[in-house]
Amino acid sequence: MRTWIYNIGCLACVDNHGKLRLQGKEMAHLECLENAWMIVENERIAGFGTMADWHMAQGQMGTASGRMDVEVDAQGGCVLPCWCDPHTHIVYAGSREGEFVDKIRGLSYAEIAQRGGGILNSADRLHHASEEQLYVEAMERVHEMMRKGTGCIEIKSGYGLNTADELKMLRVIKRMKESLPVRIVSTFLGAHAVGRGYSQSDYVDLVIREMIPEVGREGLADYIDVFCDKGFFTPEETARILEAGAKWGMRPKIHADELASSGGVVVGVAHHALSVDHLESMADAQIETLRGSATMPTALPGTSFFLNMPFAPARKMIDAGLGVAVASDYNPGSTPSGDMKFVVSLACIKMRLLPEEAIQAATLNAAYAMGLSEEYGSIAAGKVANFFITKPIPSIEYIPYAYTTPLIKRLFLRGKEWTI
Repeated sequence: MRTWIYNIGCLACVDNHGKLRLQGKEMAHLECLENAWMIVENERIAGFGTMADWHMAQGQMGTASGRMDVEVDAQGGCVLPCWCDPHTHIVYAGSREGEFVDKIRGLSYAEIAQRGGGILNSADRLHHASEEQLYVEAMERVHEMMRKGTGCIEIKSGYGLNTADELKMLRVIKRMKESLPVRIVSTFLGAHAVGRGYSQSDYVDLVIREMIPEVGREGLADYIDVFCDKGFFTPEETARILEAGAKWGMRPKIHADELASSGGVVVGVAHHALSVDHLESMADAQIETLRGSATMPTALPGTSFFLNMPFAPARKMIDAGLGVAVASDYNPGSTPSGDMKFVVSLACIKMRLLPEEAIQAATLNAAYAMGLSEEYGSIAAGKVANFFITKPIPSIEYIPYAYTTPLIKRLFLRGKEWTI
C-alpha cells in the first residue's frame, strides 16, 4: 500500500547522514524541509521532498498521484518521527499516590524506600495481581503514550523481586510486543531492589543463578538492568549480574548515579552498556568516562521534576561532545507520566537544551538507547514509518514552548493511521 502525505508545513528530523546517534554540536542541527511531501510504502518511508519538486520526484520514483492508495493532506502541519521512550516501568499494579503525599510532607525517596515503600510497595501489589490485570493496566498506559506521539518503548521488569513474579512481568511485556503496533523492547530488571525476606548477597545470587537463566531460556528480555546506586546494588554486584546476563545475550542498560555518584557509569561503560540512565548525581569525571564509548547517557527529567531533585547535567554533556537521550521513566512512584512532549519541554526548560537538541534526544538518540536507530527515530528512506502530524504550528520550537498544549492531529504507526 502506498500513502502520500502532502502539504506538510515542515518535515522535521530529515536524516541525510545515516548516523545511528548524534553527539555534541550535531544535536543542534535538526534538518527540516518546508512545504514538503512524504511517501510511505507499506510499513516504511519510501521517499520525501519539497512540493516544488514533486513532479520531478514522480518521474524518478514512478509514483504518479493516481497510483496512491491513500492521500493525506497535512494541511500545513509538521511531520515528525514518533517519540522514542528508552526507559519505562509501565507494567505495574495500582498506584502510589500515598507516597506522593509523603514527598510533599518532606520525606525523601530513600526514606520512603527504607520504610518499605517505593519499589517494595509496587512489588507487593504486583505479587497479588494476575497477568491479565497487569496486561490490561499496562495496555491503557501504552495507549495513552501512543496518543501523545510515542512509537517505540522500552519496558522493564523489576517489580517482581522473585523469580515467578519477574517472569510474570516479562510475559506480560512479551504479550504487549505481540499485540501492539508500537515497537517494544524488554529489559530484565530483577536487581531493582532486594526482595523481601532476602539478604543482599542471597538476593544477588538468586538473580544470577536462577532468574537470569530462566529469563534467558524463555527468551523474555532483550536487555538487562541493575539499579546501581547508593542503598541498592554496588558496582561489584552490578558487574557480576551484568556478566551473568551477557552469557544469555542480554546487553546492559543500567540505572546509574541517580541518588549518588556511586560508580554506575563506570561499571556500565566497562560492560559496554547500551545506555546509562538517570545521572542526576553524576560527577564531572564520568563525562570523560563516557567520551569515546558506545554508551548513551540517558536523562530522565520527569523524575527530577516529580521528585524535586537535581537534573542530569545534559547541557554539560553535550557541550563536552557527548550525545544525550531523554526518556520518561514512566512508573508509579517517581514519574507517573509517559508524556514525551513534556519531557522534551523539561529538557529545554530545566536542562537548558535547545529545542532542536531536545527533539533529537527524544527521537534518534532515544532510539539508539534502545538499539533501534537503524530503523526508527528519524525521517529517512527505508526506516519504519512511525510519525505524527501536528496541527499547523509556527515553528519546531513551538513544540517544547507550548508545553501542555496537545498538538498531535494524526498518528501513523508502521505506515498505518491509528485513531488517537
